[in-house]
Amino acid sequence: MARYRLIASAALILGSMSVAATANDNLLKLEKDANQWVQPTGNYANQRYSELNQINKDNVKNLKVAWTHSTGVLRGHEGNPLVVGDIMYVHTPFPNKVMALDLKNDGTVLWTYEPKQNPDVIPVMCCDTVNRGPAYADGKIFLHQADTTLVALDAKTGKVLWKAVNGDPTKGETGTSAPMVIKDKVIIGISGGEFGVQCHVTAYDINSGKQVWRAYSVGPDDQLKFDPEKTTSLGKPVGKDSSLKTWQGDQWKIGGGCTWGWLAYDPALDLFYYGSGNPSTWNPKQRPGDNKWSMTVFARNPDTGMAKWVYQMTPHDEWDYDGVNEMILADIPVGGKETKALVHFDRNGLGYTLNRETGELLVAQKYDPAVNWTTGVDMDKNSPTYGRPAVVAKYSTEQNGEDVNSKNICPAALGTKDQQPAAYSPKTKTFYVPTNHVCMDYEPFKVSYTAGQPYVGATLSMYPPQGDTNMGNFIAWDADKGAIKWSIKEPFSVWSGALATAGDVVFYGTLEGYLKAVDATTGKELYKFKTPSGIIGNVMTYTQGGKQYVAVLSGVGGWAGIGLAAGLTNPQDGLGAVGGYAGLSKYTSLGGSLTVFTLP
Repeated sequence: MARYRLIASAALILGSMSVAATANDNLLKLEKDANQWVQPTGNYANQRYSELNQINKDNVKNLKVAWTHSTGVLRGHEGNPLVVGDIMYVHTPFPNKVMALDLKNDGTVLWTYEPKQNPDVIPVMCCDTVNRGPAYADGKIFLHQADTTLVALDAKTGKVLWKAVNGDPTKGETGTSAPMVIKDKVIIGISGGEFGVQCHVTAYDINSGKQVWRAYSVGPDDQLKFDPEKTTSLGKPVGKDSSLKTWQGDQWKIGGGCTWGWLAYDPALDLFYYGSGNPSTWNPKQRPGDNKWSMTVFARNPDTGMAKWVYQMTPHDEWDYDGVNEMILADIPVGGKETKALVHFDRNGLGYTLNRETGELLVAQKYDPAVNWTTGVDMDKNSPTYGRPAVVAKYSTEQNGEDVNSKNICPAALGTKDQQPAAYSPKTKTFYVPTNHVCMDYEPFKVSYTAGQPYVGATLSMYPPQGDTNMGNFIAWDADKGAIKWSIKEPFSVWSGALATAGDVVFYGTLEGYLKAVDATTGKELYKFKTPSGIIGNVMTYTQGGKQYVAVLSGVGGWAGIGLAAGLTNPQDGLGAVGGYAGLSKYTSLGGSLTVFTLP
């Protein structure tokens, strides 16, 4: 009997290893097939680049609409569809429908999944009822619903295979981000920084939905999954209680550091990367210290969740400069040396280049000249403030104090870029970045914590930088030099994710609703088409029947479009965005739809 149990256990372990290898290896194989789009981020490296070149800079001007599909849902449509084989998977904001469309038949609906969720989750969602899309692996579609339910669906039928509860909306925890499947685990973050949530990333088994591990952004070492001697920051061990030492009392328990951004993974290093958001509350006076590890880049082992290295970009955040934006992995020359780089465009207005293996900080430069809250990051490794941004006193809401309106801080709380993802072209060695060109007034005030109630403690207003009328730019970035190559002005923030292709074309969408195509080298506009609503979705591409298609979700909303999406009119509503984007209503209106383009 003992021998039988030993053999059975060995078989079970081998079987688990086989499933893990199969799920991961299959995704790696599929993501290399440019005819499909199997990852929410395009590929594990988050590059949002396609090798397809049938549509190129010479013929993109001839693009036509091939077909469209209404989602039947209003409010902001972030994220992008997936394409696996002949099926496209399209998602919506709350109630988080997923539709499987038959690409062989102009998007005929094969199945629809529509979860029944408590609508009480809607007012707990910070900045619109967005969802950034599903993930695919092992014949399953994984969706993180607004109510934090992580669900696995049969990719062929839409049948629910399992569900796991990732959080508690009554405490302010919600789900907006796209999962990522790594080996035999699906990894997901959590939203709720404006409600005093202690935030985390969590891994679930792809076959059972059982929780495997959970790692928090703030708190004691065991909750962080930190080894005080082996986990490093800027090359040095973080030491014991690295987070607790930077909070006053038990403030860390409602400390934020949420994880609703994109994930990236390097299979060779076996590390995954993501960023954490703002500390709670927005009033910096109520949380003395650096508030680690909010506003931080994390590199973790996907099997155990243990952190290898961390880097905090904005210690003791005073402006809501969440660090959740995507980490783009690229092997590029930096300082004359070929480098396994991680490139990150932070909300705080700085573009970072780090060594993704060691966490060494290589470049930190402003990617909008309007950024004024800091004079820059200390890059002297021998300095006691190495890696820290120097704060300009005039724009410090901490130094100016509670109930003081600090004016003309650039960027605004929604950052020089929010979650709208950039793209990277290995062909041009250039990053293409959708940005916000927006400043703010910020007045912090004392606020009390009540579970499930807003825990913000600041009043904001937003507007373009003084002397400018454009609220957005679309830029090309050199991550080695930390410099802008070219920049395109846009009337409103560019809240759409970019797509770069081997056809030397870069695509992005605008809040007015235009899909635009520009020359990857010069930025010259080559094509534009106005879709039915403002675009905050991410452009993607695939082939069907030998033809290349480009697709994007339109449906105005998100933080920038919250006024339109939620019918708000008070300029200070939407955490200050309603007033800043009031003019948007002249250019577009609500409506969720998918528009698919191809050449004649």
